[in-house]
Amino acid sequence: MRIVGKILKWLGLAAFVAVIGTAGWLYVFPPELIRVGTAYAAKIVCSNAFIARRDPAEVLAVDVQAPGHPLLKHVEIERHDDYVATNFYGLLAEEVAVYRDGLGCANAPGGDVDAVRAVKLATVAAAKPDSDFEWPMGDEVSRGGYPQVQALMSDAELAGPGMRAIVVVKNGHIIAESYGKGFSAATPLLGWSMAKTVTATIVAQRVAEGKLRWDQDHLLPEWTDERAKIKISDLMAMQSGLALEESYGDVNDVTRMLFLEPDEAKFVAGKGLEAQPGEKFKYTTGSTVALSRIWMNSFSDRQEALAYPRKALFDPIGMRSAIMETDEAGTFSGGSLMYATARDWARFGLLLQERGDWNGVQVLPEDFAAMVDTETALSQGRYTEGLAWKTGPQELPNEKFGLPEDTFWAQGHDGQSIAMIPSEKLVVVRMGLTPSKLGYGPETMVAKIMEAARAEPVVEEPPADAADVTGNDDGEN
Repeated sequence: MRIVGKILKWLGLAAFVAVIGTAGWLYVFPPELIRVGTAYAAKIVCSNAFIARRDPAEVLAVDVQAPGHPLLKHVEIERHDDYVATNFYGLLAEEVAVYRDGLGCANAPGGDVDAVRAVKLATVAAAKPDSDFEWPMGDEVSRGGYPQVQALMSDAELAGPGMRAIVVVKNGHIIAESYGKGFSAATPLLGWSMAKTVTATIVAQRVAEGKLRWDQDHLLPEWTDERAKIKISDLMAMQSGLALEESYGDVNDVTRMLFLEPDEAKFVAGKGLEAQPGEKFKYTTGSTVALSRIWMNSFSDRQEALAYPRKALFDPIGMRSAIMETDEAGTFSGGSLMYATARDWARFGLLLQERGDWNGVQVLPEDFAAMVDTETALSQGRYTEGLAWKTGPQELPNEKFGLPEDTFWAQGHDGQSIAMIPSEKLVVVRMGLTPSKLGYGPETMVAKIMEAARAEPVVEEPPADAADVTGNDDGEN
């Protein structure tokens, strides 16, 4: 009995040591899945708390935990003056996301918050549009004559689960809009992959300025092998051939890049090829991260590069709420992390619908205006040459829903979309928290809105003096 007692005692001690050792190992080397979870939570809570002014606890519960991985239920948060810290069960996998005015939040994967704080804008523009101006240059909206369109906004099935905002633009005017509980026209919303199409417009502007070329190759210093053949046009059409994963929920290339890498573009630059450039379509967030590094490298001054999206795109079309976020290294995360109000996303959609013309000023080059809604052969007609989609979220031809052939889309994770129909002078923005597993697509709603807008009178044009105020010759205000 004495021997048995000793054995049990030693077994108990060994088990205790094993538990303590495992706990210590987890503390020092937490699994990547847990790190991705806490880093993701830090990032989403930080951006929504500081940019959208939402309650951090609500964001954690509603945006992070409710639709996410079960492990996220055990993430805890602390909000500080300019950052959010998270951890798992109160002690494991602590991660931090830091806020900077005008640049939003960035993760600090190694805990180097000073490196994140060092990336900042010298001048931060005011976030609120001039309310005395008629939309799109201001936020005054004079809608009328479209009650059927507005009535469609109250159809929960059409709007979809988790809807946060719908904005309908016809002939350059907002004719209807609706917002989910707790959200309004003033709430900046995460567009996820709609940021890819924004990145495309910025690249196009640098091409128009002669700083880049569509057929330019040898794009990054790391690409000295077959990757040197990758052209900007390949990245724009998602046919670079880079071996990048694109799936969500667990640890893979896109989640590791966005939440665990201090330099996202360096991570992408280190990837090899799985196909020759220009020979295979594969949609990847890393492609637009590489494009962000490439267009930013076309500036000799980093501060000029950081200010460029606002100077070249956001301010000229009144998108003053728009914030494109960077990583710790200061490169825009141009594949997914951008916030703007639904009205500002509608401004962007209107610019594309009008083929880059904004009140008579050609903000975007005309060759890009053709690219953005021209489908590529390698994508089998689904994707365009300008980082946009020819099919909606349900990946069926537009004609299946009664939508015109010229319809094209910007799309983002969890139910974000902008439908643009040039032939109808129509833009429909739909934002929400709508995981793809719910099976919702906005195409039917857009088709019904289109039909209702056809049947009703067009809003009168604003008086000439208002047009003079909102449509400056230099495209600025």
